[in-house]
Amino acid sequence: MKTDIILSGVGGQGILTIAFVLDNAALSRGLHFKQAEVHGMSQRGGAVYSYLRIADRPIFSDLVPEGQGDMILSVEPLEVQRYLNYLSTGGVVISNTAPHKNIPDYPDEGKVLSSLMELPRCVLVDAAAIAAAGRQPKAQNMAMVGAATPFLPFDLADYEPFIRRLFGSKGEALVQGNLAVLRLGWNVGRTVQRLLEQGLPTRRVNSFLLRVTPETVDPERASEVAGALQGPGTEAFLAEALGKVTLDEALARCR
Repeated sequence: MKTDIILSGVGGQGILTIAFVLDNAALSRGLHFKQAEVHGMSQRGGAVYSYLRIADRPIFSDLVPEGQGDMILSVEPLEVQRYLNYLSTGGVVISNTAPHKNIPDYPDEGKVLSSLMELPRCVLVDAAAIAAAGRQPKAQNMAMVGAATPFLPFDLADYEPFIRRLFGSKGEALVQGNLAVLRLGWNVGRTVQRLLEQGLPTRRVNSFLLRVTPETVDPERASEVAGALQGPGTEAFLAEALGKVTLDEALARCR
């Protein structure tokens, strides 16, 4: 088993915290890992990236070869584009939807997200909405970890000791808030995973789930979602310029 991950985002988005949680989860499972230096943190708002390699056997290099990455985990959508040449044919992209416009000529954000929806395996994560639903608005990086976990050799329980190490001194409420955000992120990632496994296109899956309130997303209802996405009302629902609705309301509108 091996999992090669490219972590990306911009300074201040919690890339070091993501790396800490994943690194320690690997150690707790007796796995080997190597992490390349995190670049860009000295400039808040500047591009940040790191390589993280996890395997059940010794790893001799901390660099991910081009075309062999299993995952790009990005807290900023445009940053994904820098590293697509590292992604393997069967690799998955886990990307936040919210742009961090740190350059004057930042492209149209709709086009940025649309390009990601063309990828065969991509999970688009409204990390801000997930963190808000977990009542921990600063925990957007934990929403990203949760969404990525169905594609990683970990369970959510693997992270709890390290969430406690990071936030325990600040109170149990903060620990529980981060754990709640992890779970909500996992629900989104697992639901997308199940729908893609059923052959639904990335664009339709993500367009639908981004319209659903995170607290109502339920992986156990993925088959129900798959059926509804074939319904006569789906195109009209996805084209509506409305805010998020509950999963039940979204399913009703698509059928």
